[in-house]
Amino acid sequence: MNGAESLVATLLKGDVNVCFTNPGTSEMHFVAALDQYEKMRSILCLFEGCATGAADGYFRMQRTPASTLLHLGPGLANGLANLHNAKKASSGIVNIVGEHALDHIKLNAPLTSDIEGIARPVSHWVKTSKSSKDIAIDGAEAIKMAKVNPGQIATLILPGDTAWNEGNELDRVEFKSSSNKVPTDSIQEGIEALQSAKNPLILVGGAALEEKNLIKIAKIADKMNCPIKTDWFNARLDKGAGRINSVRIPYVVDNAVEVLKSFDTIIVIGARRPVAFFAYPNKPGILTQDSTKFVELASLSDDITDLIEKLSDKIGVSNKVPSTMSKLKIPEIPKGPINTTSLGMVLGALIPENAIVVDESVTTGREFFNQTAGSCPHTWLNNCGGSIGFGMPVAIGAAIACPHQKVIALEGDGSAMYTVQSLWTMARENLDIVVLIFANQSYKILQGELTNVGVTNPGKSALEMLSLKDPSLDWVSVSKGMGVDGVRVDNIEDLVKNFKHGLKENGPFLIEVMI
Repeated sequence: MNGAESLVATLLKGDVNVCFTNPGTSEMHFVAALDQYEKMRSILCLFEGCATGAADGYFRMQRTPASTLLHLGPGLANGLANLHNAKKASSGIVNIVGEHALDHIKLNAPLTSDIEGIARPVSHWVKTSKSSKDIAIDGAEAIKMAKVNPGQIATLILPGDTAWNEGNELDRVEFKSSSNKVPTDSIQEGIEALQSAKNPLILVGGAALEEKNLIKIAKIADKMNCPIKTDWFNARLDKGAGRINSVRIPYVVDNAVEVLKSFDTIIVIGARRPVAFFAYPNKPGILTQDSTKFVELASLSDDITDLIEKLSDKIGVSNKVPSTMSKLKIPEIPKGPINTTSLGMVLGALIPENAIVVDESVTTGREFFNQTAGSCPHTWLNNCGGSIGFGMPVAIGAAIACPHQKVIALEGDGSAMYTVQSLWTMARENLDIVVLIFANQSYKILQGELTNVGVTNPGKSALEMLSLKDPSLDWVSVSKGMGVDGVRVDNIEDLVKNFKHGLKENGPFLIEVMI
């Protein structure tokens, strides 16, 4: 057994049995080792950002890490944007990055780089293996670090000679990690803050958004006569009929300030204090009032489920159905032109039960979340890090993690171009994904941002930087060129017909929706 083979064996012992890969020469021994272990599913991605994004999506749905295989420093660098998103989403990932053989590093060959330096900003743990005999131990440590609650990014750097020299297999591997319990005194403080506040709010995120936990929080909110809110962007949120209707803090600064201004006390469970996504001239970065009292009841790393159980018991909630439980309410499908409202109605009507919706619709989709509140129960995944190009790779990972659930990727045309290679992987793996490309042929969100920063009359040069015309993208041709069948629609009737077709069929299907 060489070092690379010992690493694959260790990954499998740690239940890391999926690897999203884009390998090069330095990783060939790891690639060869995959032939020895049929239980390791290896999925080729044509760009490293697709591999890292897919690992993010896999964790969000499976709640256990996948691994990536990346080629040296430049390969890791290509995947950084979606590792940034994954870190913000608290997704656990085991990154395996190839490196030159130890003696070769000092020669400063063209691909030599500071891999640890590149990895640190997007990793919770970084280590370079120094001996083939240590790779199994280092791999086990990487898995354990990736599984630290709520999920971490661990980057293991694998020099070529440590992969090809003789390694060791671990007989027993300990991968468990524990969560912090919220002290009883803190729980009592939270209850007293709710009781004494004139207008309290419970702000939730992370594990608090899981279906069973959120139902219990909704009962607590009913008992204390206060609302629940969550951030605009969440890694995963279970919603739809029979689930709690989560109200998000608005994305737009002025709207968010208006919504939050009356709350004198905010109890935080697995969330963060509300802040603006960007800084704008003459607008606040902090969205709450200076006088607002915050009680940080639980962080993402705490055992949130245990906290909610204890909080529920101490408050003494009823067995009644929460007032914020969504009822089945299917919108009537409209006819005629496509706009943001009619799009949301189509989604609300047609999202199938247990679907996974990956939302990178950016400006087009700001109404979608509310319009699907009464749809069949489904799961919604948002971009927590703000780096675009997240949607289609995350859809890949979600489809690999949950092969019996339909995945719907809502994509802006500009965002989709960042990781367009994802379509090829969807075709090769025959993944059950419907991709909706909202083709407004522009970076529409940036047109609004120009106004937000005070540019009221942009000229020709500025507008050209935000346009995707001349030439216009042809998503049907792009999609078919990568093996995914696709159609273009410019009215609601054709959208509904083709969306139903995509939902019915197995395998990937793309619809270019002209806005």
